[in-house]
Amino acid sequence: MKLTLIQAVSLSLAAVTASYAVADVPVGIVIHGGAGTIERSQMSNEQQKHYEATLAEAVNKGYELLAAGGSSLDAVTLAVTVLENSPLFNAGKGAVYTWDETHELDAAIMTGHDRNAGAVASVTTVKNPILLARAVMEKSDHVMLTGKGAEQFALAQQLEQVDNRYFNTEFRYEALKRAKQAQQPLPHQAAIVPDPNWKMGTVGAVAIDSKGNLAAATSTGGMTAKRWGRVGDVPVLGAGNFADNTSCAVSGTGHGEYFIRYNVASDICARVKYQGKNAALAAKEVIAELLQAGGTGGVIVVDAQGELSWAFNTPGMYRAKRDQAGTVIEIFADESEKAGN
Repeated sequence: MKLTLIQAVSLSLAAVTASYAVADVPVGIVIHGGAGTIERSQMSNEQQKHYEATLAEAVNKGYELLAAGGSSLDAVTLAVTVLENSPLFNAGKGAVYTWDETHELDAAIMTGHDRNAGAVASVTTVKNPILLARAVMEKSDHVMLTGKGAEQFALAQQLEQVDNRYFNTEFRYEALKRAKQAQQPLPHQAAIVPDPNWKMGTVGAVAIDSKGNLAAATSTGGMTAKRWGRVGDVPVLGAGNFADNTSCAVSGTGHGEYFIRYNVASDICARVKYQGKNAALAAKEVIAELLQAGGTGGVIVVDAQGELSWAFNTPGMYRAKRDQAGTVIEIFADESEKAGN
């Protein structure tokens, strides 16, 4: 029997009361749908509303689960699955094309209380790679599985399988053709040629639950026109995804090669843990240093005290957060909650 999203979280939700519980720790969640050249001139009001509605659905479902006493792990799983099921973002249904006109997807998930983690790379037939990454963490002795082996494991776990053509979208195919004409891959959408059809990116979520446990989850279709089995930062723990209760949880989006080289996610948490820095400040510092090195992108962060933040060095990043103070949904860099604020 194939597992649906609801079935994937039903066991842990079974013990949750129907009414919102009084939390021991203020709960919160931050999500992103990718960073890049996202400008107002490239997006109609109708398109903007569509993106904002999907971000709202993901962040609200995650928060409602947390507010009902659910775990941060379930919250980030749920939020990322919502984003994977949308064609708007470069993950799951909206995954970009490889050079060979197929789709290869990566995902990672991590829990902060025990530093347990699961990751998958180069999967082609799993509808929701984040569910497979979680299965690797919870139901295997391994941390990362790749390719055909990961897909065999998915079958054994009865996760939903799809034909690779399920991930096909016309605008992604047009982006591939432009990339081939330029004879170079597109690192994270719009970084090379500004184009409204290339502005979608990696998705991710970080959260803190009522027990103070942190979790991070990230999923991506990778780089447009990638070749030779290229794998980016998402499944590389500490690069694009990281969680540690003693510091923070981070999910990244951007030029994966730079995130790997500079170990972006764990660097932010290390500055919090060992230098005593505020997580939002640490994120701003690391993302600024990344830009100086030539890398573009952004991160979302939650620290052990429940402070939610983000930082990015691009014209925009699809992002949303929700805690007891309310909900914030933003796309462009010039909005009220600017990068890192």
